[in-house]
Order: sequence, then C-alpha cells, then structure tokens
Amino acid sequence: MSARNLEGKTALVTGSTSGIGLGIARSLAAAGANIVFNGFGDATEIAAVRQQVENEFTVKTSYSGADMSKAAEIEAMMQQAASEFGGVDILVNNAGIQYVSSIEDFPVEKWDAIIAINLTSAFHTTRLALPYMRQQNWGRIINLASVHGLVASAQKSAYVAAKHGLVGFTKTTALETATTGVTCNAICPGFVLTPLVQKQVDDRAARDGISNEEAKVSLLSEKQPSREFVTPDQLGALAVFFCSEAASQIRGVAWNMDGGWVAQ
Repeated sequence: MSARNLEGKTALVTGSTSGIGLGIARSLAAAGANIVFNGFGDATEIAAVRQQVENEFTVKTSYSGADMSKAAEIEAMMQQAASEFGGVDILVNNAGIQYVSSIEDFPVEKWDAIIAINLTSAFHTTRLALPYMRQQNWGRIINLASVHGLVASAQKSAYVAAKHGLVGFTKTTALETATTGVTCNAICPGFVLTPLVQKQVDDRAARDGISNEEAKVSLLSEKQPSREFVTPDQLGALAVFFCSEAASQIRGVAWNMDGGWVAQ
C-alpha cells in the first residue's frame, strides 16, 4: 500500500472534530485524501484542526456543522461536499452519542436522538453518497459501529440497538453494491481513550479513591482482556486499509478491534 494511495480522493467523516473521527480523518489525509470535516465544537479550534491537517498532509479540507439528527442538514452537507470536491469517494459514518439508563427509565427523547444520530444518519449519508460512487465505480463506506454492534451491555439499550442496526445496514449496503467497485464495512471498536471514556475513568477514580491509572485498568479489566485502549490511530489505519485495493473483496464485515472483548 503506497503512502499516498488515496491521492485525489475525498473523504467525508461525520463526527470528526475530535476523538475517533478526527483520528480517522487524519489517517485518511496522511494517505492523500481531501477531508470534509463534520461535527460540533468551537469554530476557532475547528479552523485550527483544518489548518493543521492541510499543512501537515498537503490536502484540501472543508467543514460542515450539519446536525446528524436532521435529514435536511445532512442533505446540505452532502451537496456542499459535491460542489466543493465533485463528490464523496470515502464515507465514514462515525457520529454518535451515548446515554446510560435502564430501559424503563430511558428518556424517550434520548432514545430517539441516539437512533437518529447513531443509525439513521448513516442511511441518509449513504443514500446520498451512493449515486456518485456507482457512477465512478469506486467507493468506500465505513461505518463506525462498536463492540456493542456485536454484543450487548446493560443500561445501553438505545446504543446497542443502534449499533446492531448499523451492522445490519452495513451488510445490506454491501450486498446491494456487491457487483460494483463500492464496498461497505463496519469497524467495531472496544474501549478507545476518547474524552468521553476519559470522563468515565476520572469519575471512577474519584468514586473509588484510586489513581487515574488504576481507574483505567479497573475499567478495562471488566471488558477488554488486553487491558489496553484501542487508539484512534489504529482505527484510522484500519480505515485506510479498507480503502485499499487489497480490501476490495472485504464486503459487509463487522471488524472488531477490541483487545479481545468479543472473543470472551
């Protein structure tokens, strides 16, 4: 795989202003792809991220603040990408939110929001990206599911339902594009040390009166046998591999990168 094997391609990564999405966007940019960023955050910080990626990897970037729970804003984002770059060659559906509660106490509006952002948004971006990909006879759709797309945890009913749904949607998309140069696959990470997970670590350390490092081991040991976090860079490298010619017959997989979580 050449270092710049995605030169001239355009990648749209939802939820890419921080965490996993930003790591994947940087990896794709390092391989030569122009990047359409999406997500919430401080405008100055987002501009700085874009500038850094452009300077470091000599690519072009764009930004859309589209709310992934709103179909009209997703359509506007996809139109923006088409007008600025001609179309989206690589679509990474990464945007997601989480809420933890028992089913009987789960707020209905939280359920609706999680399903909309974690699952339905991928339908909207995919349906809008596919015509261009079919026309080019080349495209890569990568859905960031989760180990929770493969196994469940208590108190996370909406998230688990959405991620299982995303794995199913991945398989259907792969079947519908099976005779084309378009592939669709899902990546299913275990614990990644994002700001969201770091907050869980900090809360555990405060609750149990232990150090931050001890809290990390405590959290990981419950689910992730390697007792090491998956990194955004590792997920980015897998995304770049999915975009390579070597991966052209990998279709419809749910590829867990989870330190052994699902192997148990």
